[in-house]
Formats: sequence, C-alpha cells, structure tokens
Amino acid sequence: MDLIKRPRRLRINENMRRLVRETSISVDDFIYPLFIVEGKGIKREIPSMPGVYHFSMDLLLKELEEIRDLKIPGVLLFGVPETKDEKGSEAYNPDGIIQRALRQAKKEFPDILFGADVCLCEYTSHGHCGLVCNGDVLNDCSVELIAKAALSYAEAGADIIAPSDMMDGRVGAVRKILDKNGFTNKTIMSYSAKYASSFYGPFREAALSKPSFGDRKSYQMDYANIGEALREVENDISEGADIIMVKPALSYLDVISKVSTGFNIPVAAYNVSGEYSMIKAASEKGWIDEKCAIIEVLTSIKRAGAQIIITYFAKQAAAWMQAGVNSQPG
Repeated sequence: MDLIKRPRRLRINENMRRLVRETSISVDDFIYPLFIVEGKGIKREIPSMPGVYHFSMDLLLKELEEIRDLKIPGVLLFGVPETKDEKGSEAYNPDGIIQRALRQAKKEFPDILFGADVCLCEYTSHGHCGLVCNGDVLNDCSVELIAKAALSYAEAGADIIAPSDMMDGRVGAVRKILDKNGFTNKTIMSYSAKYASSFYGPFREAALSKPSFGDRKSYQMDYANIGEALREVENDISEGADIIMVKPALSYLDVISKVSTGFNIPVAAYNVSGEYSMIKAASEKGWIDEKCAIIEVLTSIKRAGAQIIITYFAKQAAAWMQAGVNSQPG
C-alpha cells in the first residue's frame, strides 16, 4: 500500500513550525531611514507615511536613543535642506544638514552605524539626481559632485556611504576619493539595481525631491529588466562596492534572489515608502492585520536573499521582537 505523504505533520502546531522554519528575521537585519530638517523642536509626521517623521537635529538625538534601545544596528540619513540650487551645493557643503547631523550624532552614539544617502535630488532645485543641461541629466560632471558629497559625509563621520543616484561610474569615483583621502575603511553600500518605480511617491513628499520636469527613467532602471540589474551589480562590485542594494524590494524579490545567488557579497534591499504606505493605509481601513502583514513582508525579503533590510517598519518590528511577541502570520 502506498503511504500518504503528510507534510502537515511539520505544521501541526506553532512549536513544530518554529522548529522547522527555514527563514527567520531579527533586529540584526534592519537599517532604519531617517529624514533630517533644519530648525529646532521639530518632529513632524509625514502625511503619506504615518509613523514616519521629519526630525530637527535636536530631536534626532532623542530618536536615536530609542533606536539604540531597540538594538537596531544602523540608520540611513536623508537631508531636507532649507535652500536648493541647480548644482545641489548643500549636498557637499561641509556645514550642510547631514554633515552637521553626522558630527553630532556620531559623537553621542558612536556604536550606531550611520549611513549617508549620497545623491543630489534632495538638494537640486530641479529635483534630478545630477546636473542638468538642456533637459538632459549629465553623467560625468554629476559623478564629480556625488564623489565630493561622499567625501564630506565620510569626513563628518558616516560609517556607510550609500550612492543612490544611478550615474555610471559613481561607485568607482567614490571609492577612489575615499581611499585617496585616507577613508579606506568606509563601507560603500551601492544602490546597484535601483528601478524607476511608482513606489517612491511618499518618499518624494518626505524628501521634497520630486523632479520639476520629466522623470528619472534615463538613469534609474527599467522595471522590465533583470539581466541589466545583474550587469549593474557586477559593475559596482568591480568598482569597489562592499554591499549592493536592490530597490524597491517587494516587486523585485526575483531580482534580490538572482543577485544573492549570483554574487558572493552582502545584499541589501530597500522596503520603500510606497510599500510601507500601502500596508499602513490598508491597516487603517481595517482590511489587513498590520503586524502580521509587516512580518510577512519582511520575511519574504529575507527569504528572497537579502541580508540587510532597509525599512520604515524597523522600529515596530524591533519592538515586537524585543517584547517576544509572536508575529508570524496565522
């Protein structure tokens, strides 16, 4: 008599499921993004991202206390300057908002890893990630300024330099300028496969970085392509990237999987603003269980192969883990 195969034996109760679970997430996986603004006493919720805030530097320090207590290993800083110009000058101003925030925060919290997003879009008056001439986003002269910004962040104390602009050759330029100036130990986490995505909308509200004309499809990747992503990753590794990133995460789990199996290098995935806001909106409507959905999403990103998850859910998930709450979808 043929035996009935009964895989349900390994799903019979929660302890059995825990025993054989193939993928688990922990607070060690997380980087938490933060938005820094000028001023004092500011903790202002971003309308399209409930639970995510603009922080002035004084209240950033209070937020970092909570992040430290939750044992989240690192943060990724984005600056929202008061003034912008066509060259994005505040991105590489030694006294710019991120440079000042890094100096102060690293002094107070030396054990937190501080990542600095390196791009011009938050700092340019036109909202593009590089210099613009006759409607075109220029590559090589933009790379010079991106490398200059990267050096200023390293000098201010950033542990992780994260170029996100998608200009050709920018990782090599950043590695060269860092090494030349004695910052050989600074980690480069490159946004290697950054797609032109509809899921960035809430972030552009948070960072005030919506392009004033056109779109970013000439430098961010076509979401139909995966072979191109592998080439971009290979290029960035050859230029000196220490960690590579896929962005966004949820619509690109296949890309994360291909990259993680194809390259022997740590892989990060950015669980972006639109992915965050969709869960928050559906939860507010009572359409989904927020906690279960968050844990399921984060687990799917880890299961796909990401070792590092950049997510606005980091604080919530870390708090649940610290409390020992069972958050597996049921």
